[in-house]
Amino acid sequence: MTVWLVGAGPGDPGLITARGLELVRSCDVLVYDRLVAEELVDEARADAILVPRDAHEQEEINALLVGLGRQGHDVVRLKGGDPFVFGRGGEEALALAEVGIEFEVVPGVSSLSAVPASAGIPITHRGVSSQVTIASGHDPGALDYEVLARAPGTIVLFMAFGGLAEIAACLIEHGRDPQTPAAVVASGTTPEQETVTAPLAEIAEASSELRSPALVVIGEVVELASLLDVRAPAALPFEATMQRATANSYSIRQAFLFARAFSG
Repeated sequence: MTVWLVGAGPGDPGLITARGLELVRSCDVLVYDRLVAEELVDEARADAILVPRDAHEQEEINALLVGLGRQGHDVVRLKGGDPFVFGRGGEEALALAEVGIEFEVVPGVSSLSAVPASAGIPITHRGVSSQVTIASGHDPGALDYEVLARAPGTIVLFMAFGGLAEIAACLIEHGRDPQTPAAVVASGTTPEQETVTAPLAEIAEASSELRSPALVVIGEVVELASLLDVRAPAALPFEATMQRATANSYSIRQAFLFARAFSG
């Protein structure tokens, strides 16, 4: 008997790992998150027991995994993204460890990097961002804005869409430049993906018509989306992008010039 905590990836069913898919196809019981792609749930055996997580509180899920493990079932707990990146996988692993039930964590592709990448935003870029700060915006009042506002590089916020106006205002109040490039990527890596970019001071209003789930990215790397987002209907002309980046980062301009030189 084993309980596997498996990351399903950020939305696109093709982004699950080979090991994760193998376990989904062979398990006795599949306990899955709401945001897990239906195509992955359909990969379970015809006789597998399917348990949607939405109907249960976290404590109930912990107890369910313990109970199923004790009964000798091979259980896959299929979680969006990566189990240990804002996925409460640590809580479930601790519940299993406390009663001596064998478990294994199978990492998944996290939204942290995959969702920005799908919108043409590299969260690190040489000479522009060598640090990434991640935080949960589920409770905007609990964030340390003094630290976040001074954090260099890129800020990636999970579960921040609902409180984005407050978060942006507090970051600016604590010293973040209102003109810092920002992006909201909704339904990242799926066919329904939508991306809105705007200065930090305007991003909440600009993205107000998007729908959750959404990831927020703040930092100069957002400027690269106008050239790298292959899903965009029409990227800004090169010179326009250069003008926007001029005041922000010499390294971005240098990278653009290098790219243009090799594109003919």
